[in-house]
Formats: sequence, C-alpha cells, structure tokens
Amino acid sequence: MTESKKILEELYGVVTDRKANPEEGSYTCYLFDKGLDKILKKVGEECAETIIAAKNKDNEELKNEICDLIYHLTVLMVENGLPLEDVMEELDARSAKIGNLKKMKVVDRNT
Repeated sequence: MTESKKILEELYGVVTDRKANPEEGSYTCYLFDKGLDKILKKVGEECAETIIAAKNKDNEELKNEICDLIYHLTVLMVENGLPLEDVMEELDARSAKIGNLKKMKVVDRNT
C-alpha cells in the first residue's frame, strides 16, 4: 500500500468515525450536523480557492487548498455513503487507460 493511499484511508476512517461517534467541538461533526447543503457549499468554496491559488501561481497556498478540498470531498463521500475503496478502484481503472490516446475529431470549420 502506498503511503498516500494509507493517508487517505486514515482520513476516511476518521471522518467515518466522526459521523458514527459525534464529538462536541469537532468541525467534521459540525459539517455532518448542518447537512449536505453545507458540505456542498464548503466543497464549492474550496474548489474556488484552489482555482485562485493555481491562477496566482502560489504553490504553498495551492497545496493547502488542495488539502482542504480533499478533506471536504472526503466528508462528502462519507455523507453520501460512497466508500473510499470505490473511488480508489475507479482511479485504478482509469490509470490502466493512461497512454491510450483518443483520436481527435477533425472538424471542418469552413462549412
């Protein structure tokens, strides 16, 4: 198991545990308590902040925003009952396609 996969599994486990065993003062529990709309709002905010950091070419900020986005996506996965393993399997399947170039359609823009 790669170290990054282990980290994602640990994060998913902590978020899952917070949903099952709420702890007062936990930000994760706060998100679950507020529901899907709040979680989606946070995912959207983190997406926008990631885009801005990338546009500004600020890799330190970009790194932090990507981490925030991954965390909030994990909360969304747990809220929707989407197992991390399903996502990892899909990533594995997609990685098998790397190098399979698609042929570009030739479009006659003059007609």
